[in-house]
Formats: sequence, structure tokens, C-alpha cells
Amino acid sequence: MAAVTCSMCGRDRDGDPPLEALAWAAEQDERGTTWLCPACARKHVRDIEGKLPADYW
Repeated sequence: MAAVTCSMCGRDRDGDPPLEALAWAAEQDERGTTWLCPACARKHVRDIEGKLPADYW
């Protein structure tokens, strides 16, 4: 399995406890699959739900 890092802050998922690792958010776009850690996902939840481009936030 490939290493998963947050596309916003660069945090690595490997050290997370199993329950926190499940809270990561995946996004599919033309670049492929990108990941957001739980902290960045909470910070940008309105942008994500509004489907704003990541360049905006």
C-alpha cells in the first residue's frame, strides 16, 4: 500500500491510531486521489461540501 500524506499540510497517516486513520478524507480529481488529514478536513469542510476547487482554499 502506498504511503498516504495530507495534500494540505503534509502529515503522514502511518503513525495514526487505527480509529483516527479512518477519519482521513479522500478526493478524486484529474490529478488522481488526494488525501486530507482529519484536522485539514475539519478546517475546510465548507469548501469541500461546496465543491470549491482546492486552489481557492
